[in-house]
Amino acid sequence: MASVAPDKSFCFRQIHIDAARNSTDDFNPFHEPRKCRHIRGNPYAGTIVLGFQLEFLIEHEINLHRDMHGEAEFIAQHKLNYSNYQLTFANALLPDEPFRLELKPTQVKTAPPALSNRVLIRKEKAMVMIGYKRETAEPLVLAERSFGSLPDLRQAEDRAFLPGTNYFLKRKFMSAGNAKNFAAGSLCDQAYYFDELEDRINFPDMFPVSLLSCALLEKAMNEQHDFMTNPMVYMAHNISVDRRLARTVRSNDVLNVLVEGAEIIEGERGLGKSGVNKLLFNCFGLVHGQQILYRAEVHMAPLHSILNCG
Repeated sequence: MASVAPDKSFCFRQIHIDAARNSTDDFNPFHEPRKCRHIRGNPYAGTIVLGFQLEFLIEHEINLHRDMHGEAEFIAQHKLNYSNYQLTFANALLPDEPFRLELKPTQVKTAPPALSNRVLIRKEKAMVMIGYKRETAEPLVLAERSFGSLPDLRQAEDRAFLPGTNYFLKRKFMSAGNAKNFAAGSLCDQAYYFDELEDRINFPDMFPVSLLSCALLEKAMNEQHDFMTNPMVYMAHNISVDRRLARTVRSNDVLNVLVEGAEIIEGERGLGKSGVNKLLFNCFGLVHGQQILYRAEVHMAPLHSILNCG
C-alpha cells in the first residue's frame, strides 16, 4: 500500500470551467468570463477554476490509486465507510495554467483502522491546494450532528430558512447527466462512475458536495450580498461523505442542502499565519429523508482581506 504514486500533469481550459459550473449551478462571477472582469479588486486576469473541480480530480486520482494497490479490501474489511477531505486553498488556478497533482503514498493505521493520503496541487512557482484524504469508520467532520428532529423537508420552502432554525435550505435533484458533465469538466473519466450498458451508477463523492456552492450563493443572495463589490473566496474545506449512502443515490433523488452560519473565526497571527478572519459555514447534504450524505465545514474570506494581508 505504501508504494509511491507518480505525479500527474493536467491543464483546465475555459470549456472545462463552463462544464463544471453549469452542471453544478455555480453562478459565482469568478467563473464567468464576462462578469469576472467587473469584480471589484479582482487580481486575476480572467476566470478561475472551481475549487470543487480540483477536489473531484483529487477524489478520482485517489480512487485510481486505491484500485491499483488493492486498498478496497482493507476498506471493506474494516468498514471504512467515510471519505474525509481536509483541503486548504493556497492560490487560485486559472484556465490554461498547467499544474501537477502530487499524491503521497498511502499511510495505513490499525488503531483505529484508517487509510490516509497527503495530496498537493502545484502550478509553476506556486502551491494551489494542499491537504489530505482519509478513509475512516466514522465521519471526522461534524460527527455529532443529526437531523431526526427537523420538520419534514418535503414540505419546507426552497431557498429559505427553515422556520425555528438557523438552517438555510436549498433543494436540488440528483442528475447522472450533470454528474457526467462535472466529471468531464474536472478532467475525470465519467465511465468510471456511470455506464448504462454495464448498469453502473455511482455518484462520486464530490458531485453532491459541489452543489453546496449553489446553496451558499443562494443564501448570500437571500441576504442581499453584493458579489461584485464584496467577493468571497474559499480558504479551506473539511468534508466527510458517507460512501455507503452515496452508492444508493439515483437520478431525480432529492438532495436537501442545509447551510448554517456564518461564524466568524478570528485569524491567527504570527510567523506563517495570515491573520485573515474567516467565515465558517456548516453545510449538510441530506438524502432519503433526513439521512446525512455529507457534512462540510466551509471556510471563506473576503477577497479584499486576503489581498490587504498579502
